[in-house]
Amino acid sequence: MSAEQETGTAIAHRVVILGAGYAGMAAAVQLATRVRRSEGVRVTVVNAQERFIERMRLHMTATGQRLAELSVPEMLEGTGARFVRGWVTAVDADARSVRIDDDRVLHYDTLVYGLGGVADTSAVPGAADHAFTLSSAQAAELLADRLARLGSGTVVVAGSGLTGIESAAEIAGRHPQLNVVLLGRHEPGAAMNPRAKAYVHAALDRLGIQVRAGVEVAKVLPDAVELAGGESIAADAVLWTSGTRVSPLAAAAGLNVDEHGRIVTDATLRSVSHPEVYAIGDAAAIRQGYGVMHGTCQGGMPTGVHAALSIDRVLKGKQPKPFRFGYYHTPVSLGRGDAVVQFTRPDDSPRRICLTGRMAVRYKETVTASPWPTYGRMKKMPASGALWPRGGRFTRVGEAR
Repeated sequence: MSAEQETGTAIAHRVVILGAGYAGMAAAVQLATRVRRSEGVRVTVVNAQERFIERMRLHMTATGQRLAELSVPEMLEGTGARFVRGWVTAVDADARSVRIDDDRVLHYDTLVYGLGGVADTSAVPGAADHAFTLSSAQAAELLADRLARLGSGTVVVAGSGLTGIESAAEIAGRHPQLNVVLLGRHEPGAAMNPRAKAYVHAALDRLGIQVRAGVEVAKVLPDAVELAGGESIAADAVLWTSGTRVSPLAAAAGLNVDEHGRIVTDATLRSVSHPEVYAIGDAAAIRQGYGVMHGTCQGGMPTGVHAALSIDRVLKGKQPKPFRFGYYHTPVSLGRGDAVVQFTRPDDSPRRICLTGRMAVRYKETVTASPWPTYGRMKKMPASGALWPRGGRFTRVGEAR
């Protein structure tokens, strides 16, 4: 039975949003709030679980810290959007339909594709079988359980990017009895200015973390990692933070994707091959003047808001406007009482300005706090404006005319 038959209401335009992460929820709340008084527009959000996952804080979950329980249906209350729980198993771009759990089908007129990335454990033998990840709250909780049962031993964090740095610092701070080794091709904080980079290294050293830069993991074993040069490092637990991958569903649906499987978009975030599909967050290959955006919450939420504004414009018979985005900062936690914030140019290159220590902690806790207040503000905004998080401030941005 179709949604139209279930409600007895004629649905003139069906918008289906896949994924309820930072980008998907921003799109859902913004769009549903704007069209809730429109006759015949139905917004449906599909997600594998009701729980909203704060991906930026999963390194805290991995060390046994409890986060606020946020519910996707509760966050959608008052917007008019409906929630459908289930795994998306296929997208048929020609039939404009989505299959859920292989036994339900949703049809759409407009699709917002926001199925984000997960840790890429496919490139290195043994990583999928023997390494922990932060791909979900459940995965993080598995690591937390493992760490809690280790009286002593070595934890290897593979990947020296921001997730690796934050995870290594959190583990070392919460489990000082463990030896933490941070491995990666690049030095931690390599993209920061000299002062911020030095602060990161000093913090990792203070926490007793052994940093091994310029190395590559060739294999993950049940009790060790093997490096490309043949060296073996004993490990009682391995956390894999080296690279991400996106769902293959977009490519399988025939959408134009890049070499990483991300949907290639035009300037308005529509698929270049299927303009009724908008791609947001980690699932999208969005080109700006400085290059293709990389996946972060900082960029993900604005893509969701822009997709909502664009769809609303199209429903009103207008043309969508180009998406423009510039990076602002890189906040990195170094345990619960320390952090560094690197301010950046729009192309994400480092500025000379950075914050460290307690000031950085306060700043980071402000700008990376729970997104719930942001979504709440979106619900209250008039149809002529939208909220974009920037530098800890919520700026009202009028709809482009």
